[in-house]
Amino acid sequence: MLAPENTLMSFNRSATECNVKAFETDVQLSRDRIPFLMHDHKSEFLKRTTNITKNVSCGNQLTFDELKTLNAGEWFVEKDPFYTVHLLTENQKNDAKMQAIPSLQELLELAKQHNTKVIFDLYHPEHCDDIKDTEDTVTTILDSGIDQKLVYWLPPKNREYVKNATDFIQIYGNESEMFQENGFHLNVKYSQLTIDKIRKLQEDNIKVNLYVVNERWLFSLLWCAGASSVTTNSCQVLNKMRNPDWTMAPSVYRMIWILVDVGSIFTMIGLFVYQWKTNNFRHREGRTNIL
Repeated sequence: MLAPENTLMSFNRSATECNVKAFETDVQLSRDRIPFLMHDHKSEFLKRTTNITKNVSCGNQLTFDELKTLNAGEWFVEKDPFYTVHLLTENQKNDAKMQAIPSLQELLELAKQHNTKVIFDLYHPEHCDDIKDTEDTVTTILDSGIDQKLVYWLPPKNREYVKNATDFIQIYGNESEMFQENGFHLNVKYSQLTIDKIRKLQEDNIKVNLYVVNERWLFSLLWCAGASSVTTNSCQVLNKMRNPDWTMAPSVYRMIWILVDVGSIFTMIGLFVYQWKTNNFRHREGRTNIL
């Protein structure tokens, strides 16, 4: 929320100001086989978050040097997607405007510096050799010298190859695959799991990460439910919380909601009866005076 997404400014601020435990990003490969950071990989590729003018549909159409010439930060200051730009100083705004597309290598160097984990998805263009993308991404990580236990591997494709070639922590996007492969790390959208399910997974020693959680109330609810971690755009807010905000059990909330509704109904009926009797009394009194 305080820097353009998938830029070094964003990761730097989250590390130094929020002390995040992991950097979450998305990786694609350029034409010269260099993994770089970019979320959009379909119709809006490069158009939403850079100043590109020509029509490009995927990363393997440009070299990394060509990608580096694009501005990846001006859009953030101009569009203010989270209505948070006013919180930035002038120097921070200028810094945001100068951001470029980073390579995975640059992020790994930053992660090593802060001893921060890295979790990412790997996007492949249609009809491409996805095993080659996986191999080149793994090679980049291994060549960086980062502690392999700091790498959380999320992409499901070619997972067996990655497990055989590395000691990366394997993260799964669904329970069935995780249990089938005897995994212990689950990464899903927060709405996919009930509170009871989160607690059951925790009892089974499963680490549960939920995304994307930006609001204090939701973070508090998942905290109380026993979630291991959350992915957020609002680390500067959630990082300041030392305890969950006060919440109540769903059964208590329902009971209060029902009692308040019943009380409101009786109150409205009482007011209606009182008003009707008052008007009726005045009407009779008025007729007596006329007679």
